[in-house]
Amino acid sequence: MLFNSIAFLLFFPAVCVLYYGIPTAHQQWRNLLLLVASYYFYMNWEPVYALLLFSSTLITYASAIGIDRSPTALVRKCFLATSIVLNLSILSLFKYYNFIAENLTAFLDTCGWAVSMPSFRFLLPVGISFYTFQALGYTIDVYRRTTKAEHDFATYALFVSFFPQLVAGPIERSSHLLPQFRMEHPLQQAKVMEGVRLMAWGYFLKLVMADRCAIYVDAIFNNLPMHNGGSYLLASLLFTFQIYGDFAGYSLIAIGAARILGFQLMDNFRRPYFASTVGEFWHRWHISLSTWFQDYVYIPLGGNRVGRWRCYLNVMVTFIVSGLWHGAAWTFVWWGALHGGLLCIERASGISRRSYTGLRKLFHVAATFTLVSLAWIPFRASSLSDARRVLQGIVSDMGFPYVEEIGFGVLSACMAAVGIVLVKELAEECHWHFPASLMRPQWIQYIYVAIMAAIITLFGVLGGDQFIYFQF
Repeated sequence: MLFNSIAFLLFFPAVCVLYYGIPTAHQQWRNLLLLVASYYFYMNWEPVYALLLFSSTLITYASAIGIDRSPTALVRKCFLATSIVLNLSILSLFKYYNFIAENLTAFLDTCGWAVSMPSFRFLLPVGISFYTFQALGYTIDVYRRTTKAEHDFATYALFVSFFPQLVAGPIERSSHLLPQFRMEHPLQQAKVMEGVRLMAWGYFLKLVMADRCAIYVDAIFNNLPMHNGGSYLLASLLFTFQIYGDFAGYSLIAIGAARILGFQLMDNFRRPYFASTVGEFWHRWHISLSTWFQDYVYIPLGGNRVGRWRCYLNVMVTFIVSGLWHGAAWTFVWWGALHGGLLCIERASGISRRSYTGLRKLFHVAATFTLVSLAWIPFRASSLSDARRVLQGIVSDMGFPYVEEIGFGVLSACMAAVGIVLVKELAEECHWHFPASLMRPQWIQYIYVAIMAAIITLFGVLGGDQFIYFQF
């Protein structure tokens, strides 16, 4: 069930009415309602894959209980290893098996060994990378004794499957979200209005900016031989905003929906394209995933507590694994390696340890934006050869960008939406805010929501396009 579908616009209000119809004192019944609603939400894609969600939940729940009750460190490690191996095995089978089999077959063929490995064509379970990492993070936290094991299975199952953030995050930490399921959440108008405002802006990012940009981006990247470097450059620039609007939009809708129900999810984006270094970009982009890799991959590898070259290796390993997390393709591996390499260069040059102001900051923001935008090219391209073709075209085959059939109207709408987003985020970055007294009256907030709804209805792409990160 997509957030930008009629089904969700009927489903979510119904859940809210039923949820708040249950007395506040009976939070356990509210949680049970949310658990049923979450599995119904997930089963709208492919019902049988709910078994994978349940399996991951059961494995990590039982492992955490085993860790909590284990008398020795060795037994605790065995439970942790079992949880990690089983969960990653399920993830690898459905997401990486064919990629590994194809590349292993090609490698053996170059060595003169003709080996044919069987291939399986699975429909990738939506959100499997997200809920797997959230569940694994919980098990690791219990092992580290930073989180107590949750003994109520229904509460833990809701933590893994909570529908607002189930299929594309934010990837929540157990220490933050789990305790909220044991709290009472009375209906509060302020929280509801905050949630509605967040959802409205999220829908604007997705439907008005991202999906408008996607029209041009898809036309170019899906027909590269027909276009020139000018079209490649414009499409790459628009994809930079498409993927931001698509994913940040989803995150805001998820955070807003949870807020309406009384829950607080972590921020996932903080104006990433205003970062002055690549390192800062990763403190602002997909924050829940970048901090997950920092805490569960980079630091266990040694982080920056080791020698310089070992630290660089840790960075590269972390980002390459992050690239693979996004998809089973060499394009994602190269995307991760590019970011890892840029981060190593920043650390080696000392750029990451400096702060900038004025024109120097403006220069570094522009340079970081350019590097990040170029790195998005292999992320969007269908293959490494396509990515190379785009990059070569940009530097050697510049021409007037393609606008026929698509028309200036679509491009104008894209640019207008991007401009609105940039102005809003620039104001936030510079701390230019409306006086709180102007936004406090309820009628002002109602007018804002009504205006946003009208803009989204009039200028949004209402075809129900899937969110990009659902494929991860």
